[in-house]
Amino acid sequence: MSNPPGAPRRSAPAAPVSRRTRPAKAALSADALVSAALAILDADGLDAVTMRRVAQALDTGAASLYVYVANRDELLALVYDRVVGEIPLPDVGPVGAPVPHWRARLTTLIGDAVTVLGGRRGIASVALGDVPTGPNALALAETILGLLSGAGIDDLTRSFALDLINLYITAAATEQSAYVAKGEQGRTEESEVAAMNETFARLSATEYPHLVAMRPTLTEGSGDERDAWTIEVLLNGILTTPPHPPRTP
Repeated sequence: MSNPPGAPRRSAPAAPVSRRTRPAKAALSADALVSAALAILDADGLDAVTMRRVAQALDTGAASLYVYVANRDELLALVYDRVVGEIPLPDVGPVGAPVPHWRARLTTLIGDAVTVLGGRRGIASVALGDVPTGPNALALAETILGLLSGAGIDDLTRSFALDLINLYITAAATEQSAYVAKGEQGRTEESEVAAMNETFARLSATEYPHLVAMRPTLTEGSGDERDAWTIEVLLNGILTTPPHPPRTP
């Protein structure tokens, strides 16, 4: 029926949109979950990576994710391993082959690992209290052991050293992430040192004689210089400490 004179023209009802003409959702997979979780991590930090947020990013329901991962912990372990895969690994050759410049190369590897993991908003803390066994984490462990073979130390010492080096990487990277977060709030290394100096200046020499006496020295050296010293101490200790220290009587 036509519209009465002067009445507004009625528009024809919209034709239903076929599912075939809508943009297709990205196919779900464990790899897609990791990519979505990593994007959330980089944007908002580790705490923001939840199953609900990842599902929203993938335009699906949270229940759909459990086809690919058992829980958030498993998802974070996969994200952690993806990030570990960004660490450049040197070629150490086959077992028994000479490992030239092993110490310098291991020092570089440790620094690279801290930089890569520390730059991804808290993901390093996923390794605390766990033993990462993803393919990239295993490749990192294999490389560390291969480089340590150049030190001429026994296998048990290498085993202990692997734990110690991984613990240092995890702790240092977690701390670096915290510094990055502070930097986003406008806090710098210089401002942190200044705040420490103010605290030390108010200390009582009676209660804290060593801290007061060493006040000028406690804030000397840049973060990079202190990190380099720490790695030197770490490797020196590995080389000189037996895996079974002698028991005291």
